[in-house]
Amino acid sequence: MAAVEKQSIFKSVDVHSSTNNTEHRTVEISTTRLIVRRGRSFTLTVRLNQPFHAGRQALAFTATTGQHPSEDLGTESFFGIPDVAPRSPSAKAVWKAELRQSSSPLIGVLILGVTPHADAPVGEYKLSARLGDDDTVLADLVVLFNAWCPDDWVFLADEDQRNEYVLNEQGVIYQGSGNYISQTTWDFGQFEDEMVNICMKVLDQNHKHLDDPANDVSARCNPIYVSRVVSAMINCEDDRGVLQGCWDSSFFGGYSPSHWSGSYAILRRWLYSGCRPVKYGQCWVFAGVMCSVMRLLGIPCRVVTNYQSAHDNNRNLSIDVYHADYGVREKESKDSVWNFHVWVEGWMRRPDMAKDGKYDGWQVLDPTPQEKSENVYCCGPASVNAILNGETHLKYDIPFVFAEVNADCVDWLIKADGSKVKIFSDSKRVGQNISTKSVGSNKRLNITDTYKHQEGSEKERTVFKYALTRDYSRAEEDGGTEDEGTEDEVEDEVENEVEDGGTEDEVEDGGTDGNEVNGTAEEVVHPPSKVSLRFEEVSTPTDGKDVSLKLVMRSDSAVARPLSVNISVQAMRYNGSPAATIQTEATEATLLPGKDLSVPVLVPFSSYHKHMVFCESMKVSAMVADKRDPANAYLAVDDVVLRDPPISVTVSGETRVNREVNVEVTFTNPIQETLRNCSLTLSGSGLIRHTQYSLSDMKPNTRIRIALFFVPYKSGEKTLVADFDCSSFRDIKGSCTVDIKP
Repeated sequence: MAAVEKQSIFKSVDVHSSTNNTEHRTVEISTTRLIVRRGRSFTLTVRLNQPFHAGRQALAFTATTGQHPSEDLGTESFFGIPDVAPRSPSAKAVWKAELRQSSSPLIGVLILGVTPHADAPVGEYKLSARLGDDDTVLADLVVLFNAWCPDDWVFLADEDQRNEYVLNEQGVIYQGSGNYISQTTWDFGQFEDEMVNICMKVLDQNHKHLDDPANDVSARCNPIYVSRVVSAMINCEDDRGVLQGCWDSSFFGGYSPSHWSGSYAILRRWLYSGCRPVKYGQCWVFAGVMCSVMRLLGIPCRVVTNYQSAHDNNRNLSIDVYHADYGVREKESKDSVWNFHVWVEGWMRRPDMAKDGKYDGWQVLDPTPQEKSENVYCCGPASVNAILNGETHLKYDIPFVFAEVNADCVDWLIKADGSKVKIFSDSKRVGQNISTKSVGSNKRLNITDTYKHQEGSEKERTVFKYALTRDYSRAEEDGGTEDEGTEDEVEDEVENEVEDGGTEDEVEDGGTDGNEVNGTAEEVVHPPSKVSLRFEEVSTPTDGKDVSLKLVMRSDSAVARPLSVNISVQAMRYNGSPAATIQTEATEATLLPGKDLSVPVLVPFSSYHKHMVFCESMKVSAMVADKRDPANAYLAVDDVVLRDPPISVTVSGETRVNREVNVEVTFTNPIQETLRNCSLTLSGSGLIRHTQYSLSDMKPNTRIRIALFFVPYKSGEKTLVADFDCSSFRDIKGSCTVDIKP
């Protein structure tokens, strides 16, 4: 006689994905996959084939994540209704469940509230239940960080900021230079299809997970750890990271970094290539992609641009810049000052640094591979509060970031005989106009005062000297603590050093008379009467047109001064390295007392065009010497960023989900050359996947109008980005905002 199959106690489960995801603010990611934020309950409806008596029966739950779940590691949790499940005395991150009042247990309808612990590791979980000797899988779900939960280390109190730094899929990234700030639209797209899978893959491919998966998954409870892993995984220097960097003009086998307008196309390409790095990225691309991953994981994140950003290789908080007699840099320096550098800030608590919350808040994280941190190319999290106060002995990588925004610059004139003359020491050049997008708008927010005190103030100089006295090795070896002495305690020490070593001015200037630097004779110039120099625009510098500037000189001297003026123009990469010399010119002039003297500077399009196709700026330098005493040298430098020719993007007609929407892109060739290898790329999360179209050559002074359509797949306010690329102009971008109705 055949055995009768025993009926399961569990009849069905409804995970209410759409409702739960709406309440957990993850519905933009998916309406069918359960995605919740830790520290907040979600609802399950479990139907049984028998009544449930809470007083006589125990419904036991198990939540597990990773391949090696463990109670003691917080990757396995036993809980129940009633909560009588046996568990380890050292169990971490225990979940909880409750039977909602709307349940009907006598007919076997259980409406459950399940809450992942606010310290649960983020990731993919399996939730199962057991009643009597029967068990079942209730749900496969994803748990994310929760900026809305006060018990979560990423808690952010302001709702507008949470909407901006976790939920906003569109943004802007600032580029250019301190005097020519420009912005580019960036599509973070953190809620696009497969972004959960992509971000989980990013975490699983990191070398810590490959070496020790159990402890790596356990550590994903900690946003400090997770953000550090993401910083390493966005670049590919040590692992199977997302992006490969390239800082010259050779982009063979990939795209120029300026081609990208958003993160999703990059991350999706990485996933579907078997985790091979996508070619190519530079700092703003690395930062944009990292911001997308952080926001998907639930860590509040924003992209930050630092203008005149220092790269201090020897960690002495001083950047040496060399100039030859004719005004062009002749000697390379291991240090550099980038026109701009882009990183991200993540919001989190830092109890590892101080228990009183002193270092909580925004933390710098930099995925661009510059220097190794703990033998891996990553950077941060570095507390912005610690950077502000010069606490360079604390972890992580605070000395490097402090130098990026605070290092002093020393300009040297290299003479024909190899000797060098200090032109001046500048404590204000580095770390200008530190910028990020404002909450709720595309206006630029200047956050320089969160990184440094007012330039030239006594407080700023005191903090700088305090930073010089810190023991950097502690930040690398054991992370340091805050018990390293305060600014005030160290101030006396610094003053004593100044008294022993020379005058305070000599210490700030980085040298004294009669010293030798790198085996070369050094002299410090003390001019009798300063000549002030500045560059002024005659017209707005625009790519495709001649660039017209003027050098304006003035002196407080009582007598006329004959001067030699040497002007050079270089094509520069944004990281401060020269690509080519465009032109040089020399002239002589007499500067009269109390009067301005102007020297015109004209850079024809025909001269700069071929050099600037893959460069971000022109460095215009003027080296002015007093002919009566050539040792008195003066320097003026202007980083000129060319504006792109205009491009327009317009959308017409009704804009609804799953309906065709018409778009027109218009561009005029502004030069007397045919534009070849023309292409147009459209992208925009919720609107259109990253799609490229080939175009015909454009003859001189002709206008092209490209009519296309797309079918939006998500409702809400979205941004459509168009990228026009050709042989003469690389990646000219335009965008428009589109309100897509359901």
